[in-house]
Amino acid sequence: MREVTARLRFAPSPTGYFHVGGARTALYNRVLADQLGGTFVLRIEDTDTERNRDEWTEGIQRAMQWIGAPWDEGPYFQSQRADLYAVAAERLLAEGRAYVCDCTREVVDERTRHNAVPGYDGHCRGRGLEPGPGRALRFATPREGTTTVADVIRGEPTFDNALIEDFVIRRGNGTAMFLLANVVDDLDMGITHVVRGEEHLPNTPKALLLWQALSDAAPPAFAHLPVLVNEARQKLSKRRDKVALEDFRDEGYLAEAMRNYLMLLGWSPRGNREIVPWEELKQEFRLEDCVPSPAFFDVKKLRSFNGEYIRMLSVGEFVERSQPWLTATTAWPAPRFDPAVFGTMAPLVQERVAVLSEVPAMVDFLFLDEPAIDPDAWSKAMKEPGPAVLDDAIVRFADIAWQADALKEALTAIGEAHGLKLGKAQAPLRVAVTGRSVGPPLFESLEVLGRDATLARLRAARARS
Repeated sequence: MREVTARLRFAPSPTGYFHVGGARTALYNRVLADQLGGTFVLRIEDTDTERNRDEWTEGIQRAMQWIGAPWDEGPYFQSQRADLYAVAAERLLAEGRAYVCDCTREVVDERTRHNAVPGYDGHCRGRGLEPGPGRALRFATPREGTTTVADVIRGEPTFDNALIEDFVIRRGNGTAMFLLANVVDDLDMGITHVVRGEEHLPNTPKALLLWQALSDAAPPAFAHLPVLVNEARQKLSKRRDKVALEDFRDEGYLAEAMRNYLMLLGWSPRGNREIVPWEELKQEFRLEDCVPSPAFFDVKKLRSFNGEYIRMLSVGEFVERSQPWLTATTAWPAPRFDPAVFGTMAPLVQERVAVLSEVPAMVDFLFLDEPAIDPDAWSKAMKEPGPAVLDDAIVRFADIAWQADALKEALTAIGEAHGLKLGKAQAPLRVAVTGRSVGPPLFESLEVLGRDATLARLRAARARS
């Protein structure tokens, strides 16, 4: 018997930005295809022409490449495969497995309002209508028996056929519905494994019935991944939650951190580890070890993951990864940026940022004539004895060695003279020099900024206070 090569597919609909749940699904499929020595197919389910956009299709492909889920075959577009769906629909109609229906949704809702079983009631099943404009095609669901889904994660959920309505497989305008296109494509492409989100599980018995009506071949192995929820344990919503992978990418999350985190949403590696190299994740992942319960998409934890990954970069890598945010910022005029100065500060900044978009705000004071002052930070820092600390610093900093240790020693003495610990004594200087209450280490920052610029900012702050 010829061994069947594994073929997995990811089939997103380009109706918005790339959802993090879709990214997890793509990663799982990519990893499984590699483990099984198979092929990973990308198929764009773009039959919903009113909601699809080319930029979203392109965005999905860029995001998949970024996250580390490149495909081996495709992309295929359902909008270009309508002939296949038409042939399948006509075959089902000719074999009596489908029938023509002229009921509108409004008529169906009115007629079935008080029915014990919701959904379409089979009104047109025996009417023998001919196809025509505005007339849909419905699948004649078997009224007897049950349909069981063999699911790697969820066991064998079983559905009573009597509760599955005669669902539409072709719209009144002649276009194929999602289910028909999906099954025809899986058959045509030889898909052996369908790994997708839990929200598709209710449609799977319908897909199996269609599959059995169209082919004698064994259906794919199914696995429905746990739904992703927010901190309120509500399903992630595009309208309510931050879910677009592109948004995280553009904010400065590293692909390797996002990839690591997404792999853990429903599965975990051995030894209760969380920060795990990609090669180890790929080797250890087992679909059968995924849990069916909802997975919490914790943005705070993801942010912490990203900070850990940033700190694992070499300084050179960190400098390189930061460039897009440093060169795109409007915080300072482009000619003012000095790569050598940033390189000096980079190790200090790297220890303090969680996402790369935070980098410019950490170093903008080095490339501005005057710092951008945070009003709240200013008002708190310039309460007494803040101005007096500035006065003393202006005097002491005028002729000491311009080194971080010497600056720290001088400010420590100034603080003691005013009854302040070093942390409190730093506050007015930090705001005067950087404009903010947080940032990289103060004394190393002053050393890089230089004596003249530092004293000028301290005097300007004193005049302002």
